[in-house]
Parts: sequence; structure tokens; C-alpha cells
Amino acid sequence: MKSVAVNDQSGVAEARRTATDLAGRTGLTEVETGKLALIATELSTNLVKHGSGGEILVGAYEDNESKGIEILALDKGAGMSNVAACLEDGYSSAGTAGHGLGAVIRQSHFVDIGSWPGQGTAVLARVAPGKPQPGKPPNSPTWGGVSVAKAGQDVCGDAWTVSNTGNLRTLLVADGLGHGPDAAEASVAAVRLFHRYNGHTVANLMDYVHGGLRSTRGAAVSIARFDPVARKIIFSGVGNVAGMIATPGETRRMVSMAGTAGFNARKIQSFDYPFERGLVILYSDGLASSWTVDRYTNLASLHPSLIAAILYRDFTRHRDDATVLVAKW
Repeated sequence: MKSVAVNDQSGVAEARRTATDLAGRTGLTEVETGKLALIATELSTNLVKHGSGGEILVGAYEDNESKGIEILALDKGAGMSNVAACLEDGYSSAGTAGHGLGAVIRQSHFVDIGSWPGQGTAVLARVAPGKPQPGKPPNSPTWGGVSVAKAGQDVCGDAWTVSNTGNLRTLLVADGLGHGPDAAEASVAAVRLFHRYNGHTVANLMDYVHGGLRSTRGAAVSIARFDPVARKIIFSGVGNVAGMIATPGETRRMVSMAGTAGFNARKIQSFDYPFERGLVILYSDGLASSWTVDRYTNLASLHPSLIAAILYRDFTRHRDDATVLVAKW
């Protein structure tokens, strides 16, 4: 995803250009590109007016609901005490006409918002080809993620992907060693190997990824698979891509083995964790290692892409590529 710092009107203009440039590369129509430009403008303007500045993330997405372009607006401002009121046309806390979020909703495929007083606001808006269908996504198993390059880098050395085979859903996050194109080559290779060998057990799948990465500089890799029949997560990790399970009332970190896939993974094994419902979160070491989701009331009710963006906003180290993948059941 492309990150744009928004602290003044120049940031607003840059966010709009970033969104429209991506729209042109992904084949959206002129009308859809116009909607995307309006959304980027309104969300980034809100960051300046209400959030004391913030960050816009723009990227393509594809999940089990649709595909298109998503914009995430992130701030650490005062937050909203009443999200529903802020969505109504005419409501404003900054002396404006109060049409910003209403316009975003009308132009988007859907919008989701997470906000807590004193903890800032995060907004997800998606534009997909076809007629807008605003509102919350359906309550089906779904996922989403953010992946942002280290400041100053043109490409992100991390990658993530999801695969569905039968009733099994399998997640992967790979963090190529170092930064830049060579790191990206390793993480993209991990994604390719993951899909090629996904029919195997999680431990064997990790072994195939490890062997296939020997021609690259290597990567930290984590794989998590949800088996709804056995009611468990099967997890295998090599290196410092971490895994976490967040269920009502409990947060549990999963075990990764030391090493680097493709280089020196001396022991590859998987671990089983009981699981029926909640969140599964994989994240690279671009995020701080010690955090929980307890501070966010009703976090699990949000779309996974928005959850991932909130965790990125609050826990990124700002000196590395950063990736968060969230799956929700």
C-alpha cells in the first residue's frame, strides 16, 4: 500500500493524486476514478480538520466479497464519542457544512469506521466496479490486511496472502530479509510457493516454502490455518513474523521457531490452538512486539482491513516494512 502523510493541504492533494494514479493503473472507469478522488479528498481533509493530521493508505484489495481500491484514513486525534451522529449530513465539529463523511459513504462500495474517544479515528472506504452498495460487509468469514514499505523505500519487503481450500482457510505473512527489491523478491516467492503447495499440511507447507526460498535472501514466514471441523488453528512460524489469537476475554500468542526460511530453519513444526471464533492476527516485526487488543472496545466488530490498519497505526515502529493480516470468524 502507498502511505501519504497528511498534515496540510499539500498532503490532501498528494492523497488525491495517489488514489487517482492507482485507479488509472487498475482500470477503474472515469466515473469510479472520480468517486475515488472525492473520497480521498474528503477523508484527508478530515484528517487536517479533525485529527490534527494523520496518514492515508491507498491500495488495491481483493477478498471473498469484492475487489477494487481501498482508502484508509488514520489519525490519533480526539476520536468520536458518537460515530452515528458524525455520519449524518449537516453534523460538524469544525464549523463546516458537515457533508464529508456522508459524501464518502454515498460514493463508496462500503465504509467502516473505528473510533474511540482519546484514541483517534480510522476510516475504511472501498470503491469497487459497479453500483455502490454502502454499508457494513456481511457477517461471513473474511479477512483483510495492510502492508506498508519502510519510509524511503519504493517497494515493501513484506507480503501476505490468503487461500481457501474446501472448508479450510490458510493465511501467510512473509517478511523478506532486509528491505527493498531483494526483500520483496523473497516475500513474493514465499507467496508463490504457498499457493503451489497449499494442499499439504501446515508443517509440510512451511518446509516447501523454506526449500523454495534458498535461491533468495530468505524471509521470516508464518502460516496459520483454521480448521472449523476440528475447531483449531494450526500454526507454523519461522523467524519474527508473529501470530496472535484474540478471542472474547483472551489474547494468546502463537509459537514461532527461530531462524530464516530459505536459510537456516533448523526445526520446522506446527502447533495446534483451540479456536472457534474471534480474530487471528499475523504481523511482521515492523510492529512492536508487546501489545494487546484489549484497549479497543468492540474491535472485532470492525472489518478486518480496518482492524489491521488500526493496529498498524498504533504499533508500527516506523523504521521497517510493516504488515498486519487479520482474519475473522
